[in-house]
Amino acid sequence: MWGPGMMGPWMMGQAWDGAGWWMLFMGVWNLLFWGAIIALAVWALRRLTGSPEARRGGPVEIAQERYARGEISREQYEEIRQTIGAH
Repeated sequence: MWGPGMMGPWMMGQAWDGAGWWMLFMGVWNLLFWGAIIALAVWALRRLTGSPEARRGGPVEIAQERYARGEISREQYEEIRQTIGAH
């Protein structure tokens, strides 16, 4: 006789006490793992394709666009260039 009864502890579910917690832990671990994989993939795609702000250019290019559209005067444009240090 191995334990309580003739079938031993594994036949009546006594050896599986705490298995529910282990399954819950593994489920959470899987969610974290796949969430990290998806977040990494999204980050990589955004990094490779570039954001609209990154493609737009630096502050001098933005000032040039604003000057071309007539939003700022030539004096303001030159002041921005001098402040930034672009030539």
